Amino acid sequence: MNFSQFDQAEIALHSNTRAESGQPYAAHLDDILNRADCATARHVIEGWNGYRPTPLHTLNGLADDLGLAALYYKDEGSRFGLGSFKALGGAYAVLRLLAREIPKLTGQPASDADISAGKYAEFIKGLTVITATDGNHGRSVAWGARQFGCPCKIYMHAGVSKARRKAVADLGAEVVGIDGSYDESVHAAAADAAANGWFIVSDTSYEGYMDLPRHVMAGYTVMTSEIMEQFPDRKPPSHVFVQGGVGGLAGAVCGHFWQAYGADRPRFVIVEPDRAACLYQSALHGRPTVVTVSEETIMAGLSCGEVSLLGWDILSPGTDDFMTITDDLIAPTMRRLAAGEADPVVVAGESAVAGLAGLIAARRSPTLSAVLGLDTSSTVLVIGTEGATDPAIYETIVGHPPTAVAA
Repeated sequence: MNFSQFDQAEIALHSNTRAESGQPYAAHLDDILNRADCATARHVIEGWNGYRPTPLHTLNGLADDLGLAALYYKDEGSRFGLGSFKALGGAYAVLRLLAREIPKLTGQPASDADISAGKYAEFIKGLTVITATDGNHGRSVAWGARQFGCPCKIYMHAGVSKARRKAVADLGAEVVGIDGSYDESVHAAAADAAANGWFIVSDTSYEGYMDLPRHVMAGYTVMTSEIMEQFPDRKPPSHVFVQGGVGGLAGAVCGHFWQAYGADRPRFVIVEPDRAACLYQSALHGRPTVVTVSEETIMAGLSCGEVSLLGWDILSPGTDDFMTITDDLIAPTMRRLAAGEADPVVVAGESAVAGLAGLIAARRSPTLSAVLGLDTSSTVLVIGTEGATDPAIYETIVGHPPTAVAA
């Protein structure tokens, strides 16, 4: 791999003085993410048709190139045929919503098994779920709504590609187009839900909306449970690089690893596009901070200007470092994974590789490597959050269609 582009990269790094390094998982964080909820999510999701653990690739060739002891890539591109880790969160939250609302209509508790079997189909038809999305979360909610039989509306902002809109519509959801940014689509969906008695199933949390995003995050920990079982000797990595977005995924990964490994948890590094760095700015200011997304990033799933409050409550003490990268690092990272070289070939979408791109750029800088504690003894985990969720965009960037790369 030619690293010249990374050698010239514009990287911003903020080391978090509020990080509770070397400390156990704080008891008050159990209100957001706890072992029981994580275990329940895994038990339920493992029972769904099509469930299988996604692969954890060992990238020995790239690790050698970067001077690392080991590099692991969790590949979520095959998750439930939906192409991303989001399949674990949105659909599971739809189920949790139905289990909460059906007893209000029937006067009886509703088990997950009975909901899935269609016992409450007539009641479920009257419960409309709605969310705003950059693509992958909406696809998961639409898939869950189809599985359980409820009407679904997905709000998508102007920057979402036609292919990602079609993928949602093909699952039976009504796609509602919104001018403006992702955050404006979130506000529009919330307003319409309140006006019509619909139920928001969001992957971001805000004042007055906390319950279902907890379940979304618990669903994501099915992935981290798999990772912990797939690691050689089940030992934790020294570092985890994960992309930001609103912080729901990052909060789930950070929180679950922190629960499992306590004071020995990995060093946790969040990587965001510099055009949508709400977590980085929140870290600088010491509180949730809104940023204006004036230009869309190529990392479409990370184009978020407002943090999830629940995610932030975990990330503020749990993240060791916050990093931003520029869009020009994404294409060479995708192409390196597609080429395989000495490693397994990986089909990775634009948002999937942000953490890996940040790691490569950091490792190419002696200064950043020293600050982050990266050296030849480091074992690093990155989360490949999606496959080619827009095949046309993928082909434009990589030069080959994803089917040809996978073959």
